[in-house]
Amino acid sequence: MNFSWKTVLSAAGAIAAATVAAQAADTTIRLSTYVNESDIRYDGFVHFAKLVEEKTGGSVEVQIFPSSTLHGWSEGVDALQGGVSDISWISADERLPCYRVTSLYPVAINLDNQVEMDAAYADLIRDESANVGLVPLFNSNYSYDQEWWFEEPIADLGDLQGKQVRSIGPLVSMMIETWGGAPVFVAPKEVFQSAERGVVDGINMGVATYSSWQLWTVMPYMVNASLFYGNIQYMMNKSKFDSLTPDEQAAVTAAARETEEWLKPRYEDWVDQRVGNAVMKGGGAAVAISEDKRMELIDSVQGTWNETVQEACGADLANSVLALFAENAP
Repeated sequence: MNFSWKTVLSAAGAIAAATVAAQAADTTIRLSTYVNESDIRYDGFVHFAKLVEEKTGGSVEVQIFPSSTLHGWSEGVDALQGGVSDISWISADERLPCYRVTSLYPVAINLDNQVEMDAAYADLIRDESANVGLVPLFNSNYSYDQEWWFEEPIADLGDLQGKQVRSIGPLVSMMIETWGGAPVFVAPKEVFQSAERGVVDGINMGVATYSSWQLWTVMPYMVNASLFYGNIQYMMNKSKFDSLTPDEQAAVTAAARETEEWLKPRYEDWVDQRVGNAVMKGGGAAVAISEDKRMELIDSVQGTWNETVQEACGADLANSVLALFAENAP
């Protein structure tokens, strides 16, 4: 029987197509993030996706959706429960009462063991997360860079004199009010316009997000206070996680942990470079407060916030979370 070259090529094409189909991922995971593609954390998500592909032999694919394209800042739980995304950042949501009041907490922390501390914190809020169908996966690095910006220098962060300051959640709002300011909630993508139009006089935000959105041009004066432990978690839909094979679950979990370890030094270096560039080249200013002032500001809000933690978490869980913070004090 004779075969034409067209027949051979057609057969080869069919085989190639079948091979590609056979190699297609069994499961696709949609990862939603508010960071944009110029942010070093986006590189972290890409690294995570590659690790998942490698560790699962291609059976699981992670698709990344940056810049809040799937949902807004406060909609992480709804997005996961409704199937809009499979992995999302989780802000201060009332359905996660303990996480809501401890994922950002006023305290001085030694970050040398941040990855281990973050993992211990995730374990503490794992049962609460499971109750609303979520699985903690990895941290968003808030501990290192959640800071404060103003259009002009201020004499005292603890005396805001009625300034309207952007807040990301209940703890930050309480801080701003304690220090004589007025908290205003503004989603990350709307902060530039709010600052430019004078809707807010100051901003509380992570340095990485602040730099990625080019906010140095509208509020160039930074107060580097280092007042927080932050573990704003990226969580996964529990049903989606449970639908993976045990090996795939282990692969995704390991990829998340390895990504945290991979990203931490790169993230800190990237943040430092952005601050340095803004100060040296962009006309910005970064002022660090003294250690005494730092502790004064923390002490002015920590006692009140601890009452909220006890109420939201219950005594046993609250004490475990606070003990974790104490174990990692400077």
